[in-house]
Amino acid sequence: MSTDKEEFLFRDETYNLIGAAFEVYNELGFSFLEPVYQEAYEHELSLKNILFVSQPCLRINYKGKLLEKEYFADLIAYEKILIELKAIEKLTPREEAQILNYLRAANIKVGLLINFGAHPKLEYKRIVL
Repeated sequence: MSTDKEEFLFRDETYNLIGAAFEVYNELGFSFLEPVYQEAYEHELSLKNILFVSQPCLRINYKGKLLEKEYFADLIAYEKILIELKAIEKLTPREEAQILNYLRAANIKVGLLINFGAHPKLEYKRIVL
């Protein structure tokens, strides 16, 4: 039998990251482009003393060969949660596929897909591999 904590991997960290997103959304609303939200979210994480890496480079390993193509996730926080930010009308399976690929490439189990462009409220999804 598993405990509640095991079922919700990185519960406290996820809660803090989503809380920071709500703070940004409450301050800026839904009408800006993604780079504005990226900068504001990074500032909010800094204010909350949450360690993160911005725009980490992700490389794909294919059958033992590291491919030349590089991808850049928006953030990795706490060294274990990948965050992909969007500013679009609605999240779709395309964005979910993107974060799943990034999670695999980064060898990270938990991701947050956060959409600041949704209205009337912030949209987010927690993705676990």
